Amino acid sequence: MSERCPVCSHEISPNDTVCPTCGFKLLGATQAMQPLVMSETPAATVEESAPARATLNVVRGPQVGISFALTGEPVTIGRSPQCTIFLNDMTVSRMHATIEQENGCYVIRDANSFNGVWVNNDSVEARALRPGDFIQIGTFCMQYEEN
Repeated sequence: MSERCPVCSHEISPNDTVCPTCGFKLLGATQAMQPLVMSETPAATVEESAPARATLNVVRGPQVGISFALTGEPVTIGRSPQCTIFLNDMTVSRMHATIEQENGCYVIRDANSFNGVWVNNDSVEARALRPGDFIQIGTFCMQYEEN
């Protein structure tokens, strides 16, 4: 069985000191994690005002090609491995931004980060996201798309 990065689940070799995909520093042994087996639950009802499922696609920076799904739950973005979207780069604050549903759309908010949050080259404190928006967080550029 090969080992996987605990952050992005990319396959890693035993000699790797950092994940070749996300850059997570591998300290000592990587612990394997098994997903919980959940019993089937009825499908959640979707409110009319809820936004469509959406993704953030990394189009520039260290993780080009990776997509992060937005499913309606609050999302944290930052350099801390505890963030929902972990961006391992010194240009990203530990807790850089949040994305939450509001009034039928997703809203990104700067979490008092050092380098700020930029949407379509505008520095923002908070902004409702629209399909095609480009979000710059540190060296990462992500495009917001609705599915």
